[in-house]
Amino acid sequence: MLAILGVLLLIWIAFVLLGVFIKGLVWLLIVGIVLFVATAVIGFVKREALSHRK
Repeated sequence: MLAILGVLLLIWIAFVLLGVFIKGLVWLLIVGIVLFVATAVIGFVKREALSHRK
């Protein structure tokens, strides 16, 4: 599960970088940032839940 989240974080970073370098894709920058933050929060919450379950 954490591997999938890591891959998603890398994809969102790629979207952010594309949005930065291609000025016409500012919307991609915004979407990438929002999805990166959401994925990071979900990963953190799931990791904390798994560590408390043991």
